[in-house]
Amino acid sequence: MNKQPRNPTKDLTQAELRVFFISHLNRIYCAKKQLIEKLPQLGRRSYFLDLQQAINETIDVVSLQIGRMKEIYIALDAFYQPESCVGVVGILDEAFQCIGMSDESPALRDLSILFYMQNIESIEMASFKTMMRVADRLEQPGITQLLTECYDEAREDKVLFREITENYL
Repeated sequence: MNKQPRNPTKDLTQAELRVFFISHLNRIYCAKKQLIEKLPQLGRRSYFLDLQQAINETIDVVSLQIGRMKEIYIALDAFYQPESCVGVVGILDEAFQCIGMSDESPALRDLSILFYMQNIESIEMASFKTMMRVADRLEQPGITQLLTECYDEAREDKVLFREITENYL
């Protein structure tokens, strides 16, 4: 018997998608707040000026993204509710452990920072892309646009960190 594969997301209600969306928005918001707190420390620990500047630029971008996320909460008539963002915190903590080794050369320490920054940007891109699709299903074009701007910035940051890495190597 040839059955068409069914799309399980077609069975989701708008209410279920909204709950999913807000829950994951909370996680992303939590992660962004952690980045605002921890990235300045990474910037201070980096040795080369190009990496310091890229991290400072990322801090500015994350601040803009947090502002857009606040706009999304307003558009949804929702509020931030703390949710777990242990994964991103774990990546940041691991980055600090790796760069904390005092016997590493400045170039190796910076290469470790670049490794983790590219991983963080990849996670952000995937998260924003999924959230954009859910916002489309929720028929929220304004929210989709805000998320698209966040996605584009994460992609640009990833490219920047990749270019800096290539210059190091």
